Amino acid sequence: MIGGLFACTGLGPPTIPRDRFDYNTAISDSWKEQTLLNIVKLRYADMPLFVQVASVVSGYTLESGVNLLGTTSSQDGADGSSGTLGGSATFTDRPTITYSPITGSKFNESFMTPIPPEAVLFLIQSGWSVSLIIPLVVDSINGQRSGLAGGVSQRPGDDAYYRVIELFRNIQLSGATGMQIQDEGARETALLIIHKNALSEQGKAAVTEIAELLDIQPGLDSYRVKYGYLPVDDSEIAMITRSMLQVIINLATQISVPPQHIAEGRTPASEIDPERRLVDVQYSTEEPDDAFVKVKYKDHWYYIDDRNFRSKVVFTFVMILFSLTESGENKGLPLVTIPSG
Repeated sequence: MIGGLFACTGLGPPTIPRDRFDYNTAISDSWKEQTLLNIVKLRYADMPLFVQVASVVSGYTLESGVNLLGTTSSQDGADGSSGTLGGSATFTDRPTITYSPITGSKFNESFMTPIPPEAVLFLIQSGWSVSLIIPLVVDSINGQRSGLAGGVSQRPGDDAYYRVIELFRNIQLSGATGMQIQDEGARETALLIIHKNALSEQGKAAVTEIAELLDIQPGLDSYRVKYGYLPVDDSEIAMITRSMLQVIINLATQISVPPQHIAEGRTPASEIDPERRLVDVQYSTEEPDDAFVKVKYKDHWYYIDDRNFRSKVVFTFVMILFSLTESGENKGLPLVTIPSG
């Protein structure tokens, strides 16, 4: 007599908590490392490349089987009777991960297009600090320019630019700022709202000083905010905003590099006021033990120390900006077919 029993078991729900956490962590860490690597590569005039994880499909199968074998003979037979019990199991994991490089028109839209001024106001409205957003994203305000640590436009920056940020931060902390989108027929205009009733005497003095520094009319309840180098009148604030590529190039000029690389001409020297440095990326010949993010490039490790909270905030904010500027289109992705058996 021969008998057999086979079973096919799906793993399903128990894998979700583990897989969601593991894939989330893996994708997040690789995204951070890719971002830092591209910043470092730009410091050395190397070509950056951004590759996104377009899709992750993971399928599991657990097949098990139990075999029962037995033989019998007659009562007088010499062989008597015997039996055998056996089992087997097969586990299969077939994850399918699709990568999509960001190139062409998608790269132009996501990385080369300046961040709209209204997006800057939305970020301020959502609670992000003015002292973080404006130095990172805004190149100039009403002709007052930020500092640049390197490149053909290297400059220390205008004192009025940084004074405006300091004053605006004080007003933001008082809760006296807001934003509004005004419909002007064929187009929409972003308005910076000043809540006068929420201003302290110090806040009112800050608004007056900002008006003097930016050459705008004091005492208004709102100011139009548009893209441009100079305003058309004294009720407008003109901003030259950076694209995402400009943002990471600006950060690239600020990272620390080995002095011998500068001496050998591998990368130029850069100068920046330590008080105005946005992010502190350090280097080491040995792999760092306590790093928020780290990558290896040209036999050196470049990293952000996990104890440097400001640099971590700036780096995380840059990654959020990547998400905001991402077009979200996934045209041309390959069709993934998942076997049902």
